[in-house]
Amino acid sequence: MIKNQLPDTDLTLKDFRYDLPEELIAQTPLEPRDSSRLMVIDRKRDGVEHRIFRDITEYLRPGDVLVINDTRVIPARIVGRRCRKMTAEGLISSDSTAPVELLLLKQRENDVWEALAGPGKRARCGDVIEFGGGMLLAYVTDIIDDGLRVVKFVPDKEKFQTVYEALHALGSMPLPPYIKEKLADAERYQTVYSREEGSSAAPTAGLHFTPELLQKIKDMGVEVVPVLLHVGLGTFRPVKEEKLQDHEMHSEYIRVTEEAAKIINEKRAAGGRVIAVGTTSCRTLESAADENGILHSCSTDTGIFIYPGYKFKITDALITNFHLPESTLLMLVSAFAGREKMLSAYETAVNEHYRFFSFGDSMLLL
Repeated sequence: MIKNQLPDTDLTLKDFRYDLPEELIAQTPLEPRDSSRLMVIDRKRDGVEHRIFRDITEYLRPGDVLVINDTRVIPARIVGRRCRKMTAEGLISSDSTAPVELLLLKQRENDVWEALAGPGKRARCGDVIEFGGGMLLAYVTDIIDDGLRVVKFVPDKEKFQTVYEALHALGSMPLPPYIKEKLADAERYQTVYSREEGSSAAPTAGLHFTPELLQKIKDMGVEVVPVLLHVGLGTFRPVKEEKLQDHEMHSEYIRVTEEAAKIINEKRAAGGRVIAVGTTSCRTLESAADENGILHSCSTDTGIFIYPGYKFKITDALITNFHLPESTLLMLVSAFAGREKMLSAYETAVNEHYRFFSFGDSMLLL
């Protein structure tokens, strides 16, 4: 697994707090996707520009590389009931009608997953949880920490061939808890270029792109290159420790193909910029690049933690949304553009009534 050597810092959790009125938390996505607002920040200059996301083409140049994360969100939230007894016929009988919710985070192997269980006391080691009246069973095999479990799924083979089939039938889209509105179209929590299932949350910076905007970018001579990071607990787990170095990033699966590495290295060597779409693309690039800024193909886990003091190896520009206070994502963008500059930009965004978080507006950091 890839991890970085954590830089020394005097910054603590409180240094990444800001005030956000609840009414600025976006509850629904805008239509069309590229009509969201875009705050443009040049790291070498003071001030910001206020644009619309489709205007991003004005800041791209032929020879640049736009790096996207083509992961796809699975219906990772599933609610069932805990069971205890097994009859001689092998059937499970429920001992309680109290619900147990699992949020699938990471596939370990075959049908074995890491998942957050709520409440955790209803998912103890050795427990069995049934979903859909027994169409899918989850055996709790291990407890990692508070709330985090290892479960082995067993689908009813007469109903489903795979766990993924069962999830699509029985699960729901894992929207963040701050989104209270029901999502009318589940595809609006997917990027238009999503391809490989495996994420528990969307790489939200990519939600602003439309097929037409991507084609326009390609026609400009900008290369659009996919990498992969399956979003899990490492991306959205809150930081609880005051000292940043004490926070442990949970690992997430990443992949960079040989073709992707070749294109990105060639374009950058020729003077093009590497523009990461979202913090997940950025973390993938920084995990797979060496100290000389050369990207290497890989298929592995990463636990890279980026906060101020980190030296970026390959990312030249970053497209990102507005992130939660005290989150690792806010720490990453603060490492890229400077903490004071970012907190000032966030204050401006609040005053200008930008929309925040997953379905909110976006930033371009140059």
